[in-house]
Amino acid sequence: MRAIGIAWLALAAVGCTNAAGQGGGQAGSGLQAPAPPLGLTADQAGAYCSRLAQLYGQYVGSVGGYLGGVTTGGEGADLDTRVAIANCQDGNYAAGIPVLQEKLRDARVTVPPPPNAG
Repeated sequence: MRAIGIAWLALAAVGCTNAAGQGGGQAGSGLQAPAPPLGLTADQAGAYCSRLAQLYGQYVGSVGGYLGGVTTGGEGADLDTRVAIANCQDGNYAAGIPVLQEKLRDARVTVPPPPNAG
């Protein structure tokens, strides 16, 4: 039993030493360059992603205070939604936006169109 505990600690230590980057567990750290979807600037994508997350929290379910959302109301967000919001916080808007759009559509919430790049 003790060997299992030691092995688990070793794996946890390796997992905590990942370099920053998309999918590296550094959500919201600002350690990577923003990745906006085609046709949007990073600022537009960030604002749009925030709007989608806010709509999810308002109409679908709680995203939790640790994701910058409300902590009450509705069921808790599923893992895909939480990862999408974390991607948005990490600047990986191209990964987060489509998932949030899909989750809102699945919940029959009107998805606002993305802003026009200009």
